[in-house]
Amino acid sequence: MEDFQSGKKIIPTGDWGDFSTRRCANESFTASLETGEKVPIPKTQLILHLIPVIGFFPSLWVVYRHQASREQLAVSRLSITLAFTWLSSYLLLATGAATSEFFTLRLLILNSFFTSGYFLVSIWLVVRVLQGKSYRLPGMSSLAERIFRK
Repeated sequence: MEDFQSGKKIIPTGDWGDFSTRRCANESFTASLETGEKVPIPKTQLILHLIPVIGFFPSLWVVYRHQASREQLAVSRLSITLAFTWLSSYLLLATGAATSEFFTLRLLILNSFFTSGYFLVSIWLVVRVLQGKSYRLPGMSSLAERIFRK
């Protein structure tokens, strides 16, 4: 595949084929292994990882393989941390609501707040990636990096 502006060959990285060769002003770049050229990372890959619940699985695959850019790894770690935090709080609150007689309604309402918050934060992060802004969350991003450190 050739870049018609410079006449050099561009080798796509990742599993996205031709989508990784598009150039936009606010997309991140990763270096091609063979030529050393900068090849952009499509926003669609980052957005895929930030989709609530569904994005957990491609994120897990990226973290398992360790063959991605730093930005993809950071977004994947954040996505996995958010999903595990939501799932654990969901299960704990649902268990507490099932076993409690007095706090049942309060725990179910709190559970719905956590679920709504998880979805809203994920959608907010998708919008921030589309705008080209930072995808980092205070506290959660650093926690994700500490958990998934080598």
